Amino acid sequence: MLELCLKPIASRSKYAQVQLRLCQCEKGHSGHCDEFPFLRGFKVSHPLVAKKIERDATMTTGASWKSQDAGPNRILRWVMLLSDEELLGFSIDMKKLKPQVVAKLREKAASYKDCIEVSKKLTWLAYQMLDAPQPSAEIAAYLEAQFGATILGSTTCIVCRQPLSFNLFSEARKGRAEIETGHMNPRSHKAHNVGFVHRECNIAQGQRTLQEFYSWIKEILERAESNPIARNPDVQNPEVD
Repeated sequence: MLELCLKPIASRSKYAQVQLRLCQCEKGHSGHCDEFPFLRGFKVSHPLVAKKIERDATMTTGASWKSQDAGPNRILRWVMLLSDEELLGFSIDMKKLKPQVVAKLREKAASYKDCIEVSKKLTWLAYQMLDAPQPSAEIAAYLEAQFGATILGSTTCIVCRQPLSFNLFSEARKGRAEIETGHMNPRSHKAHNVGFVHRECNIAQGQRTLQEFYSWIKEILERAESNPIARNPDVQNPEVD
């Protein structure tokens, strides 16, 4: 494991008092401090990918519209660890939000440290997708020190396990991405629990853990296999004659 700088980085965010932003460069580094030094390559070659990784790792998802009861669209995950009383100081009144919105925001909460680790893990996985650019030696060494060797083509959808192509990032349209950040357990935002996933697979998994999802699919397939009409739709159903 690398020993990190961890010097505080100045922030203009209104949530700066909640959590210091810390330099993630290797201790003793030259140059300025950087919270996401492992994203420098993507910020130059694929800035939208870098932005997505940082956003998905650190921000909640929320309503796509603005209203008093819909809640904030996106907010730093560690801010949602604050109590209702503390959030009032930031003009967030949890009591005015719909119960399902409160539950979703609280479920997406995560510590600053976990969010940073997730961003590193997602970067490491992105560099191992088919058609991905090659990381610099410095970035590769940084990520491999924590997660192991980078093997091109080894990143798969965490649900269907098919290999993922880096080119799918460029197929994103407004409000719809072809690749999303997924969680093996939707209620845990930690590095060991995250990965990339096809949009359709993410929708299919829903709020189930992967194990719950696979068990659910298995039961469906077993029922379908025992039904002759499901096996062969051309077979006439005597019940509808």
